Amino acid sequence: MQSSLMSMLPLVLMFVVLYFVMIRPQMKKQKEHRAMIDALAKGDEVVIAGGVLGKVSNMGDSYVGLEVASGVEIQVQRSTVVQVLPKGTIK
Repeated sequence: MQSSLMSMLPLVLMFVVLYFVMIRPQMKKQKEHRAMIDALAKGDEVVIAGGVLGKVSNMGDSYVGLEVASGVEIQVQRSTVVQVLPKGTIK
């Protein structure tokens, strides 16, 4: 009985370490990203996953309109927004 418990102990310890090193930080990062996406507002300057910078011009449930240049607007999924930039970054 005791030897089977001792043989399972390393497996349990590995799972605990894996949880605290990989799973928990990833869940925290996803939660922060979801909060950032929900807080997007018209006029925010953002960077999307492809590296394109733009200003949010209109918003939908799952899509965002970005003005990337004067008179040029593209539609992207909300989940592709990676970062919200400080106001005045894009000139």
